[in-house]
Amino acid sequence: MTSTVTAPDAGQHEGTARRRSTSVRGTLGVLAVATIVAATVPFVLPESQQAVAIRVLIFALMATGWNLMSGYGGMFSFGNAAYFGVGAYADVVLLVGHGVSPWIGMVVGALLAALLAVGTGYVAFRYKVRGAYFALATFAIAEMLRLLATDTTWVNGTIGYHVPLLQEESWWMFQFEANAPEYFWIGLALVVVAFLAVLFYLRSKAGRYTVAIRDDEDAAAALGIAVMRYKLTTMALAAAITSVAGAFYAQYYLFVDPDIVLGQAQSIQAIVPAVVGGVGTLWGPIIGAVIVGPLSTVTASVLRTPPDALSFLAGRSGLDVVLYAVLVIVIVLALPKGLYGTIRQFVIDRWRSR
Repeated sequence: MTSTVTAPDAGQHEGTARRRSTSVRGTLGVLAVATIVAATVPFVLPESQQAVAIRVLIFALMATGWNLMSGYGGMFSFGNAAYFGVGAYADVVLLVGHGVSPWIGMVVGALLAALLAVGTGYVAFRYKVRGAYFALATFAIAEMLRLLATDTTWVNGTIGYHVPLLQEESWWMFQFEANAPEYFWIGLALVVVAFLAVLFYLRSKAGRYTVAIRDDEDAAAALGIAVMRYKLTTMALAAAITSVAGAFYAQYYLFVDPDIVLGQAQSIQAIVPAVVGGVGTLWGPIIGAVIVGPLSTVTASVLRTPPDALSFLAGRSGLDVVLYAVLVIVIVLALPKGLYGTIRQFVIDRWRSR
């Protein structure tokens, strides 16, 4: 009797594990191919467009971090600029003030951002702050850091930091010639590492518990899942990924100040690619970044040299931003699950209808 009951359960468990393993291998295969193809971008993209490719990578990192926290963790954040700024400032303060390698600064920034996320999350969850109130709390933390950095001479206040230029290229000091392909390859490697970190985290027990908590926190707590622990772990990893984007930004653009790296524009730029690509999906943030990254450049170019039918728009200040916003809104309304999420759902529905 016992053997007939346990055997099907064991077989079902093995089948589920096998499907998960196959899914991971398939994802890794697609990632490998995509990475190889993407690595050729510096050779085919005009030098004048290299900055756009770097922007795509920064957006992808930021959106991946936000998507882990808000898409998979269900903790909607409107203040990821705080973690981005911590990463950027940790990098430049250690480099400019103490001559520390940006790679070390990147690790330090990730740890500081993770600690900030854990502190913010602990206070919020301790006092049952959820939903829109949690989003407002994260917004307040980011604004508080921006104002603090603005009024603090220790981080040069509103002056910010200029990263000094070196006489020669250096991998250790993370500095190369302008538009050098090394910047793109390093950014691509960081995106791949972030993707893998999220992938294996979600496949772990902690990741599965995180999704369960997102779906029904009360039921998860009733089953004995340590809700606070897994929420904070998810926030820490998401913040670390976002801070790496900030450090990479600082090393590429060689300048930071409070309004640039701690302003709400950074929080928005973390959210939009994930929403456009598909919230709660692995590939959504990356696909969204590929779409959103060049979008502002394309709209600015169209309005700089518009077609004859739109010639009256030429030279109109600010219209590129308006057009960019309208295009994003149209994409979100037309594809509420995001581009990847919509395509994925369409394929699943077609497969089930067979």
